[in-house]
Formats: sequence, structure tokens, C-alpha cells
Amino acid sequence: MQIDFSPITGQGVTYLEFSRRFTLADLKAITNTSIDTLLEMIHDLSDADVTFDPVDPHAHDPFAAEGEEHIGWTIAHLIAHITASSEEGAAQSSLLARGCPTSERPRYETPWRDITTKEQCVQRLEESRRMRLAYLDTWPDTPHLDTYREVSPRFKEKFGEINAPAALLFGLKHEIGHYDQIREVRQQALAAHEAAVAGD
Repeated sequence: MQIDFSPITGQGVTYLEFSRRFTLADLKAITNTSIDTLLEMIHDLSDADVTFDPVDPHAHDPFAAEGEEHIGWTIAHLIAHITASSEEGAAQSSLLARGCPTSERPRYETPWRDITTKEQCVQRLEESRRMRLAYLDTWPDTPHLDTYREVSPRFKEKFGEINAPAALLFGLKHEIGHYDQIREVRQQALAAHEAAVAGD
């Protein structure tokens, strides 16, 4: 099941409003589609491809380790990052659906330098699928859709109220927003590989 986030990005629809069109089954289907899409993006890549250092003149991460604020992100790095954010959204979704308002960010990101092979990328994606679907399975039969994240006034002004389905979608939108970046890094990695073969 594909999802179009343009109502949020282009029409001023809030996550809460947008989330009302999706059932729990839809959220599981959207999760599976995103993981399947990411697996398809890397299915023909090598270990060297997923660890290829791309050129990214716009790279700027103020939260990165010192000296890494302006490096291009490898595909392995991107997979570590986006799965962490989607799992955070799924974890918050579980709490909110069970009537537990939270201000916490239950987020853990696998150290990207520890992912050095395509097999590890696939493992991280499948592990993330299992974890996200498990969080969705913790929803009660009648979820508390009027329980919201405890956020700052600035966050609320920008994104609106976030309940259980909105929390899941918040993480997924971030993940899907990185698709084009992954495709760009993939293209650079494959081009570099072809150039190396041609030069032999």
C-alpha cells in the first residue's frame, strides 16, 4: 500500500487530520510497503555499494559527531537513521494507543559504522519491520485516539496534535522523505563501480 503525503506537505493538512483516513490494517500495510521498497532499492547492490561515500554538497547535520557534520551519508548510514526514526514513531504509537501520553523519544539508532555489508542492511530492515509491526500489534481493540504526545508549543504549532496513528505516520513520512537521497547515493555508487570496471 503506497502512501501520498502531499496533503501534509502541500495542503496544510495536519498529521492528525491525515491519519483519520487510515485503519490499523492500513498502517501495517504501509509499513510493509516502505520496507519492501527499501529492500528493492538495495537488492542488487554489493557491500562496497552500501558503504560507498557519496558526494553531497548539501550535507549538513548539526547533530552529527564532531567532524562528520558535512559528510555524505552512505546507504548503510541512511538505513540506520530512517529505521530508528520509524521505530520511534511506532513505539510512541503503541504507548498512545494504550492511553499513555508521553513526552519521551524512545529512539535508538544502530551505529551506522557497524553496518558494513548489504546483508547487514537487509537484516536491519527486516528487524525494523518486525519491531514496527510488533508495536502495532500492541494496540488495544479500541485504541485511545484522543491521547496525544506531550510536545512543546512550537512543535504543536508546526505539526499539530500527534496521536497513535499520527505518530506512526510521522516516522514513516520521515523515512519516505529519504527515498530520493537513497536513490541518489545508489546511482553514485553504481556509477563509481562501473567506472572502476571500465578502468581495469
